[in-house]
Amino acid sequence: MQEPARLCNAQEAADRLRISRSQLYALIRSGELKSVKIGARRLFSDSHIRDFIDQLSDSAA
Repeated sequence: MQEPARLCNAQEAADRLRISRSQLYALIRSGELKSVKIGARRLFSDSHIRDFIDQLSDSAA
């Protein structure tokens, strides 16, 4: 059985990426990091964060 996608809030996503919340929101505005909005909350799935990290790895190669 597949585990459901885990969503985290902006602070948790910033902590996982080891950046500030303002840097996180700059990445969202630039389109580099995807997120979803549910009501007033902005949430990030594990795959959003993984995709962003993969982009960093690809651009470093």
